[in-house]
Amino acid sequence: MEQEKLKGLMVEPQKEPCAVEIPAGLKGLQMAVGGDIEAVYPYEEPVALVCNEEGKLLGLDLNRALRDEDGHIYDVLVGKFLIVGLGEDNFTAIPEELIPKYTREFQTPEQLVRIGEKNYILPAMDETAVYPHTAA
Repeated sequence: MEQEKLKGLMVEPQKEPCAVEIPAGLKGLQMAVGGDIEAVYPYEEPVALVCNEEGKLLGLDLNRALRDEDGHIYDVLVGKFLIVGLGEDNFTAIPEELIPKYTREFQTPEQLVRIGEKNYILPAMDETAVYPHTAA
């Protein structure tokens, strides 16, 4: 008997999002995020961001900032998280038409910078050299 799969969009720290298929159900979600799950619902569309419930307590790597309508940061997600769809009483596959939207939303990895008492989120820099040519 083949196990049901759940299609989602995986977002890992310092990486671009990618479509994944995981085993459907609680165990599959827990394996995907590395522990007990917590769901966050920051969007009007029927999607949830499923992350590790204890990620901040465990000191997992900073991943992406969540912003309000004005672009102000109100929270930072840590560790891996999965974007999935919402059914009536459970998580479902992310709707195909929303994959491009959330791929763009989380396309650029971010890094946290602390200056004085304030935290700032900046796009992560790629490893491209500033001067790609040698003096020769």
